[in-house]
Amino acid sequence: MEFVNIEGMPDTQTVQKMLRIHEQIFRDSENLLNKARSKPNLLFTLALENDEVTGYKIGYKLDDATFYSWLGGVGEAYRGRGIASGLMRHQHHFLVEKGYSVVRTKTMNKWRSMLILNLKQGFDITGICADKNGEIKIILEKRLYPMSVQMEGAYEN
Repeated sequence: MEFVNIEGMPDTQTVQKMLRIHEQIFRDSENLLNKARSKPNLLFTLALENDEVTGYKIGYKLDDATFYSWLGGVGEAYRGRGIASGLMRHQHHFLVEKGYSVVRTKTMNKWRSMLILNLKQGFDITGICADKNGEIKIILEKRLYPMSVQMEGAYEN
């Protein structure tokens, strides 16, 4: 498994492979690219195996210190192999190198595996909010320190 970071929009073929996974999970890939193009300092973190995208994370800059980890997922056929953890570690290493000190994300109760992964990787729940449809989202943040990023995953099961 190879993990790569791409600043800005990936090439069309890579985007199409990633969108297949996004559609499996979220069922709404139609507007994703338009939304993504409007985000500042866009970052795609991809898991690749034999030139196939097996998982992805998309995020962007909120301010000079804070990065928002926006969307992500792992293809159904590739789950249970630690890919989501690997994507997160790879993204966080990159963010530290770029000078970020905080990564923020949001999730919902229905994405419990993501909530648990975030907590295992050192995120703290910092609040809740309602989205435009009134659904409750859980806000999580993690402080990024060069040493803590190196230790990520040291306690994985």
